[in-house]
Amino acid sequence: MQKRTLKFILNGEPVRVEIESHLSLLQLLRDKLDLTGTKEGCGMGECGACTVLLDGKAINSCIFPGVEVEGKSVTTIEGLIDAQGNLHPIQKAFIEYGAIQCGFCTPGMVLSAKALLDENPKPTEEEIRDGIAGNLCRCTGYIQIMQAIKAASGKL
Repeated sequence: MQKRTLKFILNGEPVRVEIESHLSLLQLLRDKLDLTGTKEGCGMGECGACTVLLDGKAINSCIFPGVEVEGKSVTTIEGLIDAQGNLHPIQKAFIEYGAIQCGFCTPGMVLSAKALLDENPKPTEEEIRDGIAGNLCRCTGYIQIMQAIKAASGKL
């Protein structure tokens, strides 16, 4: 099995890791780096549970080749907490507005919301819908999720 050594930035820190060339970014994060906040839902890039940020853009890590992160920056849900252990304003808003039900979609939803708000700090309701369109919530908590994103946009 062919292996490759990768160097990239993970949650603000440089990482060097050897992986098998066939691994997805999701497998790299969960199985090699023990970052289990990123979830596997469908395994086909359809549900958004595996969403992470790659150079600030939301991607589905389950279908993204792990070797493609070479020289790039990856942010997972674990990377949103600051050095003092404080939650990101989006995470706080999700708690405050009850946007966390079973929690399975939450990491992907939060990271999709972050990508949206980084690009558009004051999105309309339609823009929020579009920003999270690739993320499915099993509990159908979309109203609370949208309210949380709108509230977070006012705090960033």
